[in-house]
Formats: sequence, C-alpha cells, structure tokens
Amino acid sequence: MSEESHNSTPPPLPAVKQDPPPPPVAEESEPASTAATEKEGEKPPPPPVAEESEPASTAATGKEDEKPPPPSAAAAVENRSLAAMMEKETSSPTAAEKKKEVVVVVDEAEKEKEKEKEKTIEERKVPQSLISFKEESNIVADLSDLQKKALQELKQLVQEALNNRQFGSPPPPPPPPKEEEKQSSVAQEGPKTEQVAAVSSDAPKTEAHSSDSDVSTEIKPPQEESQAEVAKEVHQESKEEPKTADAPEEVSIWGVPLLKDDRSDVILLKFLRARDFKVRDAFIMIKNTIQWRKEFGIDALLDEDLGDDLEKVVFMHGYDRDGHPVCYNVYGEFQNKELYQKTFADEEKRMNFLRWRIQFLERSIRKLDFKPGGVCTIFQVNDLKNSPGPGKRELRIATKQALQLLQDNYPEFVAKQVFINVPWWYLAFYTMISPFMTQRTKSKFVFAGPSKSPETLFKYTSPEHVPIQYGGLSVDYCDCNPEFTIDDPATEITVKPGTKQTVEIIIYEKCTIVWEIRVVGWEVSYGAEFVPDEKDKYTIIIQKPTKMSPTDEPVVSHRFKVDELGKVLLTVDNPTSKRKKLLYRFKLLKLMHNEYKHIHNKEL
Repeated sequence: MSEESHNSTPPPLPAVKQDPPPPPVAEESEPASTAATEKEGEKPPPPPVAEESEPASTAATGKEDEKPPPPSAAAAVENRSLAAMMEKETSSPTAAEKKKEVVVVVDEAEKEKEKEKEKTIEERKVPQSLISFKEESNIVADLSDLQKKALQELKQLVQEALNNRQFGSPPPPPPPPKEEEKQSSVAQEGPKTEQVAAVSSDAPKTEAHSSDSDVSTEIKPPQEESQAEVAKEVHQESKEEPKTADAPEEVSIWGVPLLKDDRSDVILLKFLRARDFKVRDAFIMIKNTIQWRKEFGIDALLDEDLGDDLEKVVFMHGYDRDGHPVCYNVYGEFQNKELYQKTFADEEKRMNFLRWRIQFLERSIRKLDFKPGGVCTIFQVNDLKNSPGPGKRELRIATKQALQLLQDNYPEFVAKQVFINVPWWYLAFYTMISPFMTQRTKSKFVFAGPSKSPETLFKYTSPEHVPIQYGGLSVDYCDCNPEFTIDDPATEITVKPGTKQTVEIIIYEKCTIVWEIRVVGWEVSYGAEFVPDEKDKYTIIIQKPTKMSPTDEPVVSHRFKVDELGKVLLTVDNPTSKRKKLLYRFKLLKLMHNEYKHIHNKEL
C-alpha cells in the first residue's frame, strides 16, 4: 500500500498585473564557451565529478572547519612527559611501563597524523564551485569606507584622463565661422583697399599741398579702426582657442557616458571589483578596454548583420529568482559537423564567430539597468550535453581567444555560472582552463550532472522561466498554448519514492478550469478527476490513471468546464525508488454569458 499525501490548493485570487522584469541581456566569459570571465588567479585543484555542486555543502564544510583542531603529536608527547614526571615523583615506574607509555604516545601521534591526512584529502575533494558567491551591492552608500575611497580616487583619475584626452579621442574641430562674421570681414576689407589706393594716389600731391594735416585726417582714422578691429579679432580668437583645447573628452562604455551620472559609478565599480579595488590596476583596465573597443569597432558592430546561424547556440530566455536575465549556451549544437566547420574551420571563421558573440553580448548589455540598485549582471546556463570533447582543437582555440578577450573587457557581468549535463571529460577541461580564471570567477560556478540538472536550475530559476527542454514549463508563446506564459507562477512538489501525491484544486464557482502538469522524467502514473460537493453526485473521470514514460509529452494540459461546485484532484503515483519533481499551475476562467445560460437551462 503506497503512502498518500494530499495538497489542497484554493483558487487563486484575482491576479494583480505586475510589470514584467527588465528585458533580457547577456553575459560574461564561461570556461567552455565564449562567455566572459575575469583575470588570472591561482590554480585550484580540479573539482571532482559531481552530479551537482551545492552551496549547502559549503556550509557543512564550514562547520567542520569551526571544530577545534585535534592536538598534535608533540602536544600529546608533552602532556605524557609531564604526567610521567609527576608519577615519577610519587613512584618509580618499571622499564616495561615506560616502554608501554612510549608505545601509547607513538600510537596516538600516528592516529592524529592519519586523521589530519584524511581531513586534508576530504578538503581537496570539495570543488571550488562550492564556495558560495553573493553579489555585492552597487549602491555607493552600501560600500565600505575603503571601497568609497577607492571609487573616489578612480573617478579623479578618470576625470584627469578625460581632461587631458588620455583615452585617445581627437579634439573636436573648431566651429565654422558664422555668416555674419564672414560678411563683416569682407565689408572691412573693401574700405581698407580703397584707403590704401587713396594713400598711394595722393602721395605726390602732398608735396604740392601746403597743409599735411588734410592728408593725415583722410588716411589715419581708417588705419586706427582697422588695427583696433584686428586686435579685437585676435583677442576673441585667443579666448576661443583655450576653450577648444581644454574641452574634456567624452567617453561612453556600454551606452553609459563616464562621469555624467550615477550610472557611471556602477560601471567603475565593475572594474574596481575585477581588480580587487586596486585603483591603479582598475584605471589601466579601463584605459585598455576603451582602446580595445575603438580598435574592435564596437559601435559599428552593433548595427552589422552577422546572420542567424547561431541563434540556437546562444539565446536569452526568462529571468532567475533575483531578476537577472538568463542566457543559455548550448554547446551540443556544434555536434552538427556543417555548423562546426562553418564556425571554427579557420582563423577567419573563428574571428567571425567571435564578432557575432561580442555583438550578441553588447546588444544584451545595452538592455541592462545600470542605475544603482538595478540589475546589471546576467545569469549564465551552460548546457554541455553532447558537447564536442576537448579533442576539438578549433574549439579550444576559439574558447581560449574568447576567454581572454571577454575577461579583460567585460568585468563583473555574470551573477552565476551554472553548468548542466556535465560529462566526465569536462573536469579535465576545467582543470586546463582554471588557471586563466580568478578565484572570484570560479566561486560563481555550479556544476550538475544530467540527472540533477533540472533540480539545480529550479534552485535559481522558477519552473515557469525554465525552457521545457531543461525540465521547466516555459515555451515560446504561440497559438498552441495561449493560456500560460512566464508570468503565470507554477507550484513545485517533491514526490517521494513509493508514494502517491494528490493535488486538490477547490472550485467555488462555476467556471472553466485550465491546468498543465509535469513530472520531470515521468516514470509515474497520472490521473485527474472531478469530485462534486454533493454526496449523491458521481465523480467525473477527466484523465484515467495512465503510466507516463520519459518519452511521453513533457507537459500535459487539460481544460474542464465545471457546472457545479466541487474539487479537481490531480493524482501522481511514484512507484520508483527515486524522488520526482512535480510541477503544475492552473487558471479559473469565468464562463461567458451564453455558457451560464446553457448551464442554467441544464439545471432546470
């Protein structure tokens, strides 16, 4: 007799329409692909092949570390020797007792050494990904005093660089002269030439004339005026020239102008955190990033049409539980030999792939919220199912190129890196690339084998946001499934081995109920029925108990018109020895006027 459990679900309250989460974006380097990571760190021991790396195990390890260390062999010997001296004062031990005492001390010392050795081996088995990473605040008020000081110093360095045009932007061209100035200068040149001609023609006449004052009154006033005007023009030009030379440089990164508003603080904090708040190193990184963006032609790249051949390799879908947009990297798509050759066959094709990947990342980053307190990082999911192995030289080269480029120019854009469907060979690959990543980057990693992948994703992402191919309920909105979207929440239930789980949906009014249900991996029996409240009414079978196999449709949907009050029962019987994840959601739709009329006539 299997154990039964019932889950009663009252009808949902009228849904309050909420604003959808911020639009999606994209990512940072990932070890097996072109997602962005950070600078070099110490080489960690390779993580073991584990179905999943969970932060919970970190907590357990922490508790073990808090225990006081066992006394060393030297301490044991010292305690023994003191005790022996005290005993010697009272009684003189025999040679046999002394020998026995020494043997006991040696045995205890060996035991302590073995314990320490076992503890060291156990610690090495814990992969680096078990270190839980918590995303820091990007609000200046939440920073420590040292972090605030580092941010202020970096802003000063950036301001000086902008003032001195150290980021490499050419000075703006001088403004063109206005039409009025051109006309006035032309008008002034006319009288001057006439005056010069008059002077030259009147020069011989000055000898004949008795009065030189007449000549001077005719010639000097125009000269004085022209000199004054020329001096005025020179003075105006001298005023304008310093303004052009001293105008600060304007530089933007990811659409955010530096030092123009508080979004700039969020950008600068990314560089500071990537360099452990070392101001000079962060400033050098900013300069190099700006220079690289100019050389790579990022602004022009945004508008290029690079095709859609890789849209199934990298795509955005849904949000995690903290509101981060989720980016999926599906490496199994490269099992297609034609696509693989088209993408990685030679250096030119690898560069085109890199440009496509950078374009995808840039477009996604532009959709992030860089305001303090906003979501400005991405949740990365890396699907390694059927991924080409490390023997693919071209893929290794492309991965290394992308890893270096992204970690140098896209700091702190990944909130979490989750690797699912991890094969055995990936641990060797991880060991190979781990020296190129910082400890901070590796602390964001979570690994899960094929059987634990859906469960791992549900820890960070709600089932309604997880694509159907990864165990969730989310599909592209279309006419075939107009009832549910990622905005409709789902309920998760764990069905224990050898138990039966019943979900009760209570109906308080006549309506049409729509629901969808899924058991990840199925291997269970599923049935549905409606039980009226009135005792003399019969139970209506909606779905006969049917054994569902892993190859059946992953999600089952039903629609049932309720003519009377009662409850809908969804039953899942798990005969296996494994836990099963049950997902379901439902809606109660009000009946139309014609449907109400039909039900009323039926009752009469």
